[in-house]
Amino acid sequence: MMALDDALEVLASSLKGDPRVQAIFVKGSVGRGEQDKFSDLDLYCLVDPKDLDDFLQSRIRHLESYGKLLFHDDIFIVAPQILAVYEDMLHVDLFTVTEKTFIEKDYFKIIHDPHHRLEKYKASQSLRLSPGEYQDAVDDIAWFLYQYKKSSARGNDLWSVNLLNQVMAHLARVLLHRYKPERAQLGIKTVKTSLPDAVIKKVLEIQENITPQKHHSAAAYLRDFLDGEEDWIFREMPNPEKIKPLWDKVTSN
Repeated sequence: MMALDDALEVLASSLKGDPRVQAIFVKGSVGRGEQDKFSDLDLYCLVDPKDLDDFLQSRIRHLESYGKLLFHDDIFIVAPQILAVYEDMLHVDLFTVTEKTFIEKDYFKIIHDPHHRLEKYKASQSLRLSPGEYQDAVDDIAWFLYQYKKSSARGNDLWSVNLLNQVMAHLARVLLHRYKPERAQLGIKTVKTSLPDAVIKKVLEIQENITPQKHHSAAAYLRDFLDGEEDWIFREMPNPEKIKPLWDKVTSN
């Protein structure tokens, strides 16, 4: 993790010298203290809205304080973001937020906050699903199964595989909501270390059959699994009748 630690130290030093930067913090595995040598660095800067446009023009300069960039891209998913890869293959995502656009999800580690602007967000740190997010995850299981059934009937094996993988991504969040709710937002990346062994075994059985040749078997295993889990899944939902009719259709054999 030497490169990760070195990069954080160098980049933070550069950003601290920028008067437009009000605070610096990290999220992701580093923010949770779970990083390893394969981890990326999710680095965040808090700026005043009046300084936002001006600061965005200086992000590459700050990133290059650590080293030469092999690749970078300017994107917007949850906030203005530079996706950067260095010659040593370290991946850094530099996000820029204001107090209005601060995303109150995941845990964060404060690197620099001289005026304590981040204190008010500490209580909101969580990886749990809200009731609405849980509803959406269950809805999406049924929706992508519906799309899968049409694709499978059409004989489009490659697209069918993609759709089943979408189902599994949303199912992971639903399962974590039950068995490890404090990590539910992490989804499928934490399934192997956060679910009971018996559940992991069934998830792996489904996943191992999601191939162009065997996706019909995967779908059968999935329907059997969902049949056994259905009661608790719908007990947790704020609006079960929204999706239950479609769910019943797509999970029937």
